[in-house]
Amino acid sequence: MSVGFPHFGNVYIPIKAMTKRLGAPDGEVIIPPPITQRTLDLGVKYSPQEACLPYKLTLGSLIEACELGADTLIQARGTGICRLGYYAKGQEQMLQDLGYNAHFLTLDVSHNKFIGIMRLIQDMNSNLPWREIIPAFFFAIGKLFALDKIEKVVQKVRAVEVEKGTASRIYREAINVVDEATGSKEVKEITKEYIHKLTQVPKDPTAKPLKVGIVGEIYVVIEPFANMDIELELGKLGIEVERTMTLSRWIKYSLFLNYLGVDEWKEVHKLAGPYVDHDIGGDGWESVGEKVLYAREGFDGVIHLAPFTCMPEIVAENIMPSTKEDIPVLTVTCDEQQSKQGMLTRLEAFVDLIGFRRRRREHGRRV
Repeated sequence: MSVGFPHFGNVYIPIKAMTKRLGAPDGEVIIPPPITQRTLDLGVKYSPQEACLPYKLTLGSLIEACELGADTLIQARGTGICRLGYYAKGQEQMLQDLGYNAHFLTLDVSHNKFIGIMRLIQDMNSNLPWREIIPAFFFAIGKLFALDKIEKVVQKVRAVEVEKGTASRIYREAINVVDEATGSKEVKEITKEYIHKLTQVPKDPTAKPLKVGIVGEIYVVIEPFANMDIELELGKLGIEVERTMTLSRWIKYSLFLNYLGVDEWKEVHKLAGPYVDHDIGGDGWESVGEKVLYAREGFDGVIHLAPFTCMPEIVAENIMPSTKEDIPVLTVTCDEQQSKQGMLTRLEAFVDLIGFRRRRREHGRRV
């Protein structure tokens, strides 16, 4: 059995770490290549025209996994007001039509998430006891937590660094080093080392960076190719970026704290309450609440990332202008038709707008 899965941010690193720790032989787990234009072209070619960008990119990634020899594929599924529940079935049928006889293993991200993941790992490693599987799992997710922790510092340093690109170069190096780490203690030491490196990056002492919050659908928020490296481009423009949507946050709450009755989005849903008081599917409810949250925390603007045809984010996009919180929102629609140059032009105009608003506020004028 050769197992493949779609590329999604840095999720390949913990999967790679866990499979190595569990002694999987070479070729048993196919690490997906980074998403490229070819991945997108494959996904667009073999997807329904109305499918969202995450569907197309994950399909293209799964095709590339099959090309590398995967005969078993892992894909997420869920319930609720989102087309995620149809991903696996539609993609499995398409791969069969293309001649790939791949068996799908689905991971339910709506219910029994931790138990579902553990059962999936056990199914793939039937000869291993739990005393080996559980430590390997926690070692793996430790790498993901480390990278998200480092990335939060990167997002702050990018905005004020003297030599643009330094923080991103350090982050790329950190990804490789964390990926190669063989022990939990080593991962912790690497995290401290690279955060220290980032604090030592020469910074402009006069910089007062504008702050922008990123909200939207989880896949396009986290996967850089899907959002055309928007966080990196904002950093180049001197913008400090923050987003609460991370894989480590999802793991922390969805796999663990939710079992203790802790609702990760309770406060965000409460803030969204005056405008939408129930789940509208996907991450739409959270997008509205986070807009209110960022406004209350004094951010200068919000960027809303929404896949084209994604109904939950379309609903959120139409609710946001009606909220009383006075904070500009730029919605970036993510699909194969969007050009990076067009996005950069919109970002520059948005940065000019929020910069003007801050200067007006500092001089005590109405915005």
